Amino acid sequence: MTPSEVHRLHAPVKAWFQQQGWTPQAFQEEVWEAFAQGQNGLLQAPTGSGKTYAAMGHVLSAAAASTRNSRGVKLVWVAPLRALSADIADAARAMVLGLGLDWEVGTRTGDTSAKEKAKQRTALPDILITTPESLHILIAQKGGADRLSKAQAVVVDEWHELLGSKRGVQVELAVSWMARRHPDQDMRVWGISATLAEPELALEALVGSTKGALIRADIHKDIEVESTMPQAFAKLPWAGHIGLQLLDEVAEVVAAHQSTLIFTNTRRQAEVWYQALLDHKPEWAGLMAMHHGSIARELREWVEDALHDGRLRAVVCTASLDLGVDFRPVDAVVQVGGPKGVSRMIQRAGRCGHRPGEVSKAFFVPTHGLELIEAVALREAIAHGEIEPKTPVILCWDVLVQWLCTLSVGDGFQPEEVRSVLAQTHAYGEMEEDDWRQCLDLISTGGPSLRAYTEHRRVDVDEEGLWRMRDRTKARRHRMSMGAIVSATMVAVHLKGQGLLGHVEETFVASLSEGDSFVFAGHTVALVSFKGLVAKVRRSKSSTARTPAWMGGRMSLSSELSHRLRLAWDRLADADAAWEPELQRLAPMVQIQAERSTIPRAHQLLVETLEDGDGHHLFLYPFEGRKVHEAMAMLLAYRLSLLTPQTFNWACNDDGLELLSDQPIPWSRVEDADLLSPAHLMDDLSAGFNASELVRRKFRDVATIAGLVFQGFPGATVKERHLLTSTNLLLQVFQDHDPDNLLLRQAQDEMLADQLEFGRLLQWLQGMCNREVVHCVLDKPSPLAFPLFVDRLRERLSSETLEDRLKRMAWA
Repeated sequence: MTPSEVHRLHAPVKAWFQQQGWTPQAFQEEVWEAFAQGQNGLLQAPTGSGKTYAAMGHVLSAAAASTRNSRGVKLVWVAPLRALSADIADAARAMVLGLGLDWEVGTRTGDTSAKEKAKQRTALPDILITTPESLHILIAQKGGADRLSKAQAVVVDEWHELLGSKRGVQVELAVSWMARRHPDQDMRVWGISATLAEPELALEALVGSTKGALIRADIHKDIEVESTMPQAFAKLPWAGHIGLQLLDEVAEVVAAHQSTLIFTNTRRQAEVWYQALLDHKPEWAGLMAMHHGSIARELREWVEDALHDGRLRAVVCTASLDLGVDFRPVDAVVQVGGPKGVSRMIQRAGRCGHRPGEVSKAFFVPTHGLELIEAVALREAIAHGEIEPKTPVILCWDVLVQWLCTLSVGDGFQPEEVRSVLAQTHAYGEMEEDDWRQCLDLISTGGPSLRAYTEHRRVDVDEEGLWRMRDRTKARRHRMSMGAIVSATMVAVHLKGQGLLGHVEETFVASLSEGDSFVFAGHTVALVSFKGLVAKVRRSKSSTARTPAWMGGRMSLSSELSHRLRLAWDRLADADAAWEPELQRLAPMVQIQAERSTIPRAHQLLVETLEDGDGHHLFLYPFEGRKVHEAMAMLLAYRLSLLTPQTFNWACNDDGLELLSDQPIPWSRVEDADLLSPAHLMDDLSAGFNASELVRRKFRDVATIAGLVFQGFPGATVKERHLLTSTNLLLQVFQDHDPDNLLLRQAQDEMLADQLEFGRLLQWLQGMCNREVVHCVLDKPSPLAFPLFVDRLRERLSSETLEDRLKRMAWA
C-alpha cells in the first residue's frame, strides 16, 4: 500500500483525534501503518498511553474512509477479564460515533444476558468484545467459526496476562483456526500489553510461525513505591499476613486522596480489610466498597460504575481489578502485603496515574516487619526494569482435547486440516504424531483403558468424513464445561431481602451449622439453610463471625524479586552501606538478628539451629520463595531420614524453611552427606513427599479441562467429594493400565513445574558449590526464624494461646 493510500485510510481517525484535542502518538501511527500493510504484531506500551485507540484505529478509520459497509463482525477484541469489557466497549462506541460509523458494539462474556446471546447466534456485532472462553463457545456453535472468521482483525488485550497460561493457548487455537477458515480475508492478529519481559517470545506465541511487527512505545512510566510505616518500631509485628496493625496509617492514606484502590493478595484478606476499615471509619459507609471475583456480578458492576463516576473513596479489591480498567478518579493505590512479583506491583500501581505523563504511586503496607525489605527489593527491581518473564505453555493436552471436542460440536473437523493448523502454532508446533493420535483416540474411543465405557466415546466420523459430537447430551455437557480454569465447587449465597451476594466454596459452607455467622461481600450474615448448592442467609450482629477462605493459597516470591531481596539483605550486613528509610526503620530488628544470629550476605546460605521445649529446629534461608522451600524441606527431610530414621514437621515461607524433630539435626551431618546435592533429585523428591497426592490434585484439573469428568449443569453441580472420587478412579485406571497416557504425563509435569518449581530448585542446588554456608546456633528465635515458628504453631494453637506464646518468644 502506497503512502498516499495509507494517508487516505487514516485521515478519519486523525481528524477525530484532532477533534478531541489530541495528537496521535508515534507508536499509534506505527500500529496503524503496520495494520495497513497487512502485518500481524504486538504493541507494548504503558497503561493509560492510548493502546486501545492504537489497536482499533486502523479498522475503524479504514471503514470510515470506505463507501462499503457490509454487516457482520469486523473486529474481535479478546480480553482476559469480564471487568474490562465495559471500559473497552465505551472506548469503541466513542470512536465509532466520532467517525460516523453505523456500527454495533457488543460484548460476549459469562455475564451476557440470554437474550443477547440468542441474538448473537444469528448476527454478531461489528465490534465484538469477548473472553477466551466465550470465544470458544461461539466457535462451538453451528456456523460460529465462519461468522467469526470474517473479521478483519483480532486484538488480544493484556496479552501478558494470558501468556504463560492455558487461557493463552485457548487464544492461540481460536485465532489460528479463524485465520485458516478464510485465508482470503487476510485477518490481522495483534496483541497489546503493558508489561513484558520478553516481547519477541510473546509475539511468536501469539502469531505462531508467521512474522509480525513488534512496536514499543517510547514512553517512560514513572512508578513510585512508598512504604507505609508506623511511627514506632514496636508497632511492626515480627510475623503475620493480614497487616491490620497499620489500619490507622492506611485510613490516613485514604483520607488524603480522592479515590483509593486497596489491593490484597487473597479474597479472604479483602473481606477482613473491608470490614476492619468500615468498623474503623463507620462514616465511610456508602463511600467504600469491595470487589473480588466471588462477589455477585451486579455488585461488581455497581462498584466499577461508582469508581468511574468518582463516587467511592476507597475500594478493597484483589486481582479482579488488576487489569486495564480505566478509573480516572483513582489517585492512590495501596498494596497490602508483598505482591510477590515485580510485574504485579507495576500493574497495580498503574491503576492510578492513568493519564499519559502522570506518576503512578503505590503505598506498600507490610504485614510484618521483615516485609519492609521486600518493599526495597520491589523498588529496585522496578527501577532496573526487572520484570518476570512469562513462558508460553506448550503441549498441554487437556486444552487440545477440549478444543477438538469444541470443533466437533460446532461444524465438525477434518483431522488433517486441524493438524496442519496446529503445526503453525507455538503451543503445538513440536507435537509428535503419536501424541496427536492419542488425542484423537481419547475423544473417539476413550483410549485403551476406557474403551469399554460409552460415556467416553464422545466423537465419531459422519458420512462426510467430519469428526462430530452427535450425542446431544454429550454436546450440551461439553458446552457447559468449556474453559481452562478449574475452580472448586461453589455455593451461591442469597441474603434474605437482597438477593445474590456471590459465591463461596462448598467446603466452607459445609463446615457451618445453621445459625453460624460469617462475613461475606461486606455483610455479616448467619446461615439459615444449605440445600443443593444454595445457602440462604440472614443479617447477623455476631462479633465472632468467620471469614471464608478460597482455593488458591499464598503466592510464592518470584526469582527476580528473590534476587533483589538477597541484595537488600547484603546491604543490611554492610555497616558502611546507605540504608533506605525502610531499612532504617528495621534497624532494631536487624540488630536483634545480628545479636542472635547473623545477617546473611548475598553469596551466603544462612543456617540456624535451635533446641527448645518443642524439639530440635533446623532453619535454612535461601530466599527462593515458598514453593521452592517446600520442595527443599521435603527433600532434606527425606534425605536426613535415610541417615537416621526420624520424623519431621516443617514450615516454609518466602525467606526460608524450618525442620523440627524430636531428635538432634546436626548441620555437620547435612554437609558431610552432601544432602543439598542435585544428584538423584527427581528420585529423592518422588520418594520424599506424597507425590501421588500432588499428582492427584493436578490430575483433577487436567481431567476436568479434558472433559473426562463433568462438574454438572447449572443448579445441579456435582459435589466436590463426588468429583474427587471420579478423578481418583480415572487416575488409578491410567496408572494401572495406561501409564503412558498423555493426560497422566501432563499432570506429573505440571506438578513438578507449578507446585515444586523444579527447574528453579535444581538451579539453586547446582549453585550450592559457590555459596558460603554460615551456621549459627541460637539461644532464642531470630527475627528470620520467628515467622516460620508462627506458621507452624498457628495450625495447632488457639489465637489467644498463640499470641501469648509469640510475645514471650519475640522479646524474651
